[in-house]
Amino acid sequence: MPYVNIKVTREHGGPTREQKKELIVRTTKMLQEVLDKDPATTFVIIDEVETDSWGVGYESVTERRARQS
Repeated sequence: MPYVNIKVTREHGGPTREQKKELIVRTTKMLQEVLDKDPATTFVIIDEVETDSWGVGYESVTERRARQS
């Protein structure tokens, strides 16, 4: 029973419903093709994280992007 957790930053409205669907479909297919896992018991969770809550090298992604602009 695979469990895949995809985390992305929520920017510019975040991923669309269609993009999320594609991530779910492709991830499920990959696990079926590579590991012969049953799609009916494959779970794909997509978490959208605010850039203020995602840190890299002592700073949030929000701060890092502001500095790089």
